Amino acid sequence: MTIRVTLDRVLLERRMSLTELSERVGVTLANLSILKTGKAKAIRFSTLEALCRELKCQPGDLLVFDTEGEEDERKVAAE
Repeated sequence: MTIRVTLDRVLLERRMSLTELSERVGVTLANLSILKTGKAKAIRFSTLEALCRELKCQPGDLLVFDTEGEEDERKVAAE
């Protein structure tokens, strides 16, 4: 199972920088960068709520379930 974070796409659509978002939601730039690059292992609901509120979007706009990544993981595990 692979869940991708599409924060970069949403920020581009909103013409908002990661720095501006960081200031608005009160989450460090470093933590948002980890989330944006897909390196995060978890996200708090309070953080997700703050992001959705500021970006005027739904959680599904930020998180996408990627079934192709699941197939790739199976191939690596089988080798």
